[in-house]
Amino acid sequence: MSFFATGISGIILVIVLVLIRVPIAVALGLVSFGGFWYMLGSIPAWGLLTAIPYDFAAHWTLSSIPMFLLMGYICYQTELTKGIFRAARVWLSWMPGGLAVASIGGAALFSAASGSSLATAAAMGRIAVPEMLQRKYDPGLSASVVAAAGTMGSLIPPSIILIIYGIFAEVAISKLFLAAIVPGLLTMVGYTVVIVIRCTLNPSLAPTIDETITTRERIEALGETWPVLALVAGVFGGLFTGVFTPTEAGAVGAAMSFVVAAARKTLNWKVTKVALIDTAKTTAAIFIIAVGANLFTRFLAISGVPSAMSSAVIEMGASYLILVLGTAIIFLLLGMILDPLGIMLLTLPILLPIFEAQHISLIWFGLLATKLVEMGLITPPVGLNVFVIKGIVGNSVPISAIFKGVLWFLLSDVVVLAIMIAFPQVVLYLPGLGG
Repeated sequence: MSFFATGISGIILVIVLVLIRVPIAVALGLVSFGGFWYMLGSIPAWGLLTAIPYDFAAHWTLSSIPMFLLMGYICYQTELTKGIFRAARVWLSWMPGGLAVASIGGAALFSAASGSSLATAAAMGRIAVPEMLQRKYDPGLSASVVAAAGTMGSLIPPSIILIIYGIFAEVAISKLFLAAIVPGLLTMVGYTVVIVIRCTLNPSLAPTIDETITTRERIEALGETWPVLALVAGVFGGLFTGVFTPTEAGAVGAAMSFVVAAARKTLNWKVTKVALIDTAKTTAAIFIIAVGANLFTRFLAISGVPSAMSSAVIEMGASYLILVLGTAIIFLLLGMILDPLGIMLLTLPILLPIFEAQHISLIWFGLLATKLVEMGLITPPVGLNVFVIKGIVGNSVPISAIFKGVLWFLLSDVVVLAIMIAFPQVVLYLPGLGG
C-alpha cells in the first residue's frame, strides 16, 4: 500500500474509532503510531513517538493555556463574576426578554475572563437560569439562551480554541484575538435580536418584570462588575498595546485574578485548591488531545495526503465559496459527534494546507473554524453546552425543549457566518490595523 493510501486509510480509521466512542486523543495517537510503523519501520516510529509529544508540549506559547484557565477558574470560584448578571439585569430588564438578554451580556463579559465555552455555560447557567425560571420565563427559552450564550467563550478572547489554532497554524495569537472581537460582537447582537423578536411576538415567553430600578441601583450594580472589568482591561489593554505577549498575558491575568480576589476577601486555600485542580485537569485533557493531533499532523505530512489534496483542489479550480461551504458542511457534521477541540485538531492537518495553497488568510480561516465549532456546541445530538445546562436544570427543563430553543440561536449563527464569508474584512480589519 502506498504512503498516500496509508494516509487515507488512517483518516478513515480515526473517524471509525471516534464513531465507536474511542477517545479522540487515543484514536489519533494509535493511528499515527501505526502509520509511522507501516511507512517508516519500528525504530523511526518509536523515535517520532518520543520526540513529537515533547517538542509540542515544550512549546512556550502553550503556557498561556493553563494561565488563562486558572484566571477563569479563580474568577468563578471566588465569585468575581457574581455581579455580572445582576448588572446586566438591572440595565437590560426593560427590554422584551430582559433577563434572557442580560444572560447574553453576562456571558459575553464572563467569556472575556474564562476562554472556555463550557465554563461560561456552567457559570451563567447556575446564576441566570434559576432567576429566569423564578420570574416565570419559558423553561425552554431560559435554558437554551444560556446554552447558546456559552458558545461565546470559544470566540471572545482569551479563547483557548484560538490559542490552540494559532500554535498549529503558526499565526500570531494577538492577531487572532483582535480578529475575534467583531464576530464576537456580531454573535452577541444576533442572539439579542433573536430574543427580542421572539419575546415581542410571543410575550408569554418572558413575562414583563414589574419593578422600578433607580439610577442609584444601576450605578451600584455597575460597581459590582469592577473585578472582571479590571481583569479584562489589564490583560487585553497590555496585550493589544504591546506591553506583553499573549503568553505573558495569561500569566498576568492569572496573577491579577489572585490579587483582585484577595482584595475582595474571597480568596482562601479551599477555592484556590479547587481552581488549581480544575485547571490541571482541563489543561491535561487539552494537551493530550493536542499531542495526538500533532502526531496525526506529522503522519499525514509523511503520507503526502495534505499536499495531494491541495493540488487536487487547485486543479479542480474550486471557487472560494465552494471551498468555504464544503468546509462548513464538514465542521457542522463533525459537530454532531465530536467536541470542539477534537473537530479543530482533526481537520486542521488536512484543511490548513488547502486554504494556504488558495492564498486565503489563515487568520480569517481560524475565525471561521472557531465559529463553526462554536455552533457545534449546541448542535444535536452531542451539543455539549446543552448537556451542561441540562445537568444544572435537572428535570425542570426537558432536553428536547433546550435543543428546540437553541435552533433559533443557530439561525442567528448562520447569519453571522454568512456575513463573515461575504465580507472577510469584518474579521480582518482590526488585525490589519497593526500591520
